[in-house]
Amino acid sequence: MAAGRCSRYAGLVPQPPSNWNDKRALVTGGSAGLGLAIADALASRGAAVRIAGRDAGKLDEAAAWLRRHGGMVETTAVDLAEQGAGGRLSAEAAPLDLLCHAAGRSMRGRVVDTTAEEFEALWRINFLAAAELARGSAAGLAERRGSLVLIGSLATHSAPRNLGAYPTSKFPLAALAQQLRLEMGEGAAPGGGLHTLLVCPGPIARPDGGARYDDQASGLDAAARKPGAGAKVSAIDPDRLAEKILNACERRQSELVLPKKARLLFALSRLSPDWGDWLLRKMSG
Repeated sequence: MAAGRCSRYAGLVPQPPSNWNDKRALVTGGSAGLGLAIADALASRGAAVRIAGRDAGKLDEAAAWLRRHGGMVETTAVDLAEQGAGGRLSAEAAPLDLLCHAAGRSMRGRVVDTTAEEFEALWRINFLAAAELARGSAAGLAERRGSLVLIGSLATHSAPRNLGAYPTSKFPLAALAQQLRLEMGEGAAPGGGLHTLLVCPGPIARPDGGARYDDQASGLDAAARKPGAGAKVSAIDPDRLAEKILNACERRQSELVLPKKARLLFALSRLSPDWGDWLLRKMSG
């Protein structure tokens, strides 16, 4: 099994009849974690998959593991934080039936202690890369009635303490997804046919989940070291989430939020920011 996988379900998830045979998919952040789980779910259903990431060695390892399904797997080593990289990758991978932007970064820190450089670094990979990929692929995806999947976070709709620049780099994905739905989704003219799915999950299970932020959390609440900065939700199995994402694509669903109870927080925050803040404090820390 490729590095970065931590699911107890790996290899055990039953595969239903597929609508993905011979479809073409691009998954960024595809060498580990949720990106690899999504690529694996696609490959197991007969899709031709291209995975992209910064580390060529990890990509090769992941691709070798994905090829056990017998399908075509390609790799592209790219740093999507570089200006123009998303557009070049979209052109290289075309034509596509699905593009999933799962690459991203998180961090820990008080927002007032976060530097402009840290804001820019997260903004580039978490949002600007998504915007570049959308710009480069949306027209082609719409022609094939394909799906653009944007991996957000619970922090796409709420901003807990001690996450530094992370929420401000994830909130814009909700706006991008809505604009794409209205401008290029079903019923839009011209160019209708694009399906856009915004995925807003809680913390994803991973081997280093309990220690990955130790070097950033000095001086912060103990909860800052935990997955989701102490959000009182269970870590999500990446394979199970990948299944739900593909199912949501098949249903052409607009948004997927896990756990579902987080929708209450989002709705309450829109009705009353004060109530939303109160509930967010109760659900984290």
